[in-house]
Amino acid sequence: MKRKKLLLTTIVAALLVTGGIIYAADHIDTPAVTNQPSDITDLYVFRGADANNLVFVANTQGLMTPAASGTAKFNENTVLEFNIDKNGDNIEDLVIQCKYDAASNKMQVYGPIAPSATGTKSKLEGSVTAEVAVTAYGAGAVTATGGTGIKVFAGPRDDPFYFDLNRYKAILAGTAPGFSNPGTDTFAGTNVMSIVVEVPKSLIGAAGNINVWLETKKKI
Repeated sequence: MKRKKLLLTTIVAALLVTGGIIYAADHIDTPAVTNQPSDITDLYVFRGADANNLVFVANTQGLMTPAASGTAKFNENTVLEFNIDKNGDNIEDLVIQCKYDAASNKMQVYGPIAPSATGTKSKLEGSVTAEVAVTAYGAGAVTATGGTGIKVFAGPRDDPFYFDLNRYKAILAGTAPGFSNPGTDTFAGTNVMSIVVEVPKSLIGAAGNINVWLETKKKI
């Protein structure tokens, strides 16, 4: 299954496998993906509550109202791909791919696995390693664990990114000296479609820093 890149959000960050947290955000700044399931808002990678695991979080479809969240869905023709570079050459050594299966209303996870091709085109690699029913808006979180210990969640959640956008614009315009404390959360009351994949570090196989970036790719 060939796929082309819809959006490469260069949310590239380094994480020490033994600890730390990385995050980046990018809320609707290109007309090509506005209001589409391929619009990436956030990438987070951090050590799990179980120190032997890493957690990968991908958020899409930002700035959804509660009403929009009730009907929001993942797109079955869009694959979300975590790319993991273990040796610092900015080429993915492993991928974790997440694909929505509309027939079962489940998010399916493939990998982590070495990709057969790198760059902007991909195909689904290997077989499903974990899957979970998509949590409905307003319902308690549904999680599932695959046979290799991978845990997964998929569904709408409150946007976790805190940013005072109006104050930021004022700073850029020279009408404010800096951020206020406390600031105003511009994204309060809005939601995202979130995918969370918790992976045993043994499946990553790295001992130092890793680079992680996130892509959405559309079936052609």
